[in-house]
Amino acid sequence: MNENAMKTEVIPASAADMAPFIESVKAWTSDFALREGRAPRCHVLTFGCQQNEADSEKLLGMALQMGYEGTDDPANADLILVNTCAIREHAEKRALSIIGQFKHLKEQNPHLIIGVCGCMVAQEHRRSQLQKSYPYVSFVLCTSVLYRLPQYLAEVQARGKRLFKGEEELTVAEGLPIQRASGYRAYVSIMYGCNNFCSYCIVPYVRGRERSREPADVIREVQELVEAGYKDITLLGQNVNSYGKGRADGYDFADLLRELDRIPGDHMLHFMTSHPKDATKKLVDVMAAGKHIAHSFHLPLQSGSDEILRRMNRHYDRAQYLEILDYMREKMPDIAVTSDIIVGFPGESEADFEDTLAMLRRARFDMIFSFIYSPRKGTPAAEMPQQIPREVQNARFDRLLALQAEIAAEQNTPLTGTVQRVLCDGVSKKNSDIYNGRTPQNKIVFFEEPAPEGTWLSVRVDRAEAFALYGTVIK
Repeated sequence: MNENAMKTEVIPASAADMAPFIESVKAWTSDFALREGRAPRCHVLTFGCQQNEADSEKLLGMALQMGYEGTDDPANADLILVNTCAIREHAEKRALSIIGQFKHLKEQNPHLIIGVCGCMVAQEHRRSQLQKSYPYVSFVLCTSVLYRLPQYLAEVQARGKRLFKGEEELTVAEGLPIQRASGYRAYVSIMYGCNNFCSYCIVPYVRGRERSREPADVIREVQELVEAGYKDITLLGQNVNSYGKGRADGYDFADLLRELDRIPGDHMLHFMTSHPKDATKKLVDVMAAGKHIAHSFHLPLQSGSDEILRRMNRHYDRAQYLEILDYMREKMPDIAVTSDIIVGFPGESEADFEDTLAMLRRARFDMIFSFIYSPRKGTPAAEMPQQIPREVQNARFDRLLALQAEIAAEQNTPLTGTVQRVLCDGVSKKNSDIYNGRTPQNKIVFFEEPAPEGTWLSVRVDRAEAFALYGTVIK
C-alpha cells in the first residue's frame, strides 16, 4: 500500500447489512443455550490504544446482540476475540504469546472459536503466521471490516471453515451496538485511518486512508451519551484534528467541536490524537471559548530536531510547533499539554537528541509518552541507514525521562493549595486504601475520602508530584 492507494469513495455500512448473519448466529447461540443450559460466553482481550478499546466495545456489543454473554475469564469463554495492536513489535509479540496460551483452552473446549482482530492482522505476514502456526485460531478480522463479525462467525459456525482474508474496505459503519466499559467515561470515534505516512509508523498500512463520520452521526452519539449521564467523552481519531478533510462544505474538526460544545449538560469533552500540522488557531479559539471542552491537548512532537522531523516525514518544524503551542497557552493559560517523543530514530545524532532535550525545556510538557524507536516491517524508517545501537537508545531514553520528571514536577508544584474539579474513578488499582480521579486537564489526583465512581468532586491539592496530585476532598 502507498500514499496514493485507496482513493476510492467511502463505503457506508451499518449493522443492517449484517442482518441475515446476525439471525444465523442468534439461531446458533439459541441452540447452544438449549443444549448446554446456558448462553455461550464471549471474552474480548484488547491491546493498544484508545481506538482499539473503542473497537473492542463494538466487538463485544455485537457479540451480546447475537446472544453471547460477556465473561472476563477466557477459560470460561466459547468465543475469544483478541483485538491486537501493531504500533510496536513488542505489542505484536505479546499478543501472539497470549494467543499461544489459548491452545490448551481449545483442547479443553473443541467448540471454542478464537478470532484475532485489529491492526496486527492487517499485515499479510501476520495473517499467514496465524494460519500456519496457530491452527486453533478460527478467523482474523481486519480493522476496516470489524462490522462483519456476524458474517465471519456465521461462516465459521455453519461450515467450520477457517477464514484468513485480508479484507480492507474504506468503510464508516454506523449503528453498531456498543457495550461500553464505563458508565461515565466514553470514547467516540469520529474518524478512521491516516494519510500522513510518517516514516516510522505502520498505522496507514493497517487502518487505511482517512475517512470521517458525518457530523450528524457524531453529534447524535454524543447527545445520547450526555443524556445517559456520561461525564467525560473523548473524541478519537488516528489524526483527530484532520476530521472532515476533503468535505466540499469545508466543515472541519473545529466546527464539529463547536457544535458538540453546545450540547447542554454536566460533561467534559476531550480529544486525541492530534497532528501538529493540523492544529489550527481556529481550533484553539473554539477550545478557549468553549464551556465543555477540556483545556487539555495531546500534541505529539516526536523529535526536537528539524532534521529528524524531516526524516520522520512529519511536515512541520520546531518553529511551527512552538508557534501553535505558544498560541494555546496565550488563549488558555491553564492548559495542560502532553506529547509523544521517539528516542533513537535512525540517524539521530547526539546533537539531534540535545535538540529534543532543549525542546522539552522550552515546551514544558505536563507529561510525555516516550518510546525507544523500533523498526516496523514495511515502513521506510525500517530500511534507513544509521540505525541507532540499543545501548545508545537506552542511555538517551533515561536522560529524557529524568529531564521530563523534573519538568513535570515543576509544572505541578504551583497547583499545591488549589482546588481542582475531579471526576472520580473509584478505588485506586494500585492501592485499595485510596481513591483516584482526573482533572479536566487529565491530571491524576489521589485522595482518601470514599466517593462513587463517575461523580465530580472538589479536591484541595495538598501535595504535587511529577506524575500525580494528592489532596483532600472538600465536602
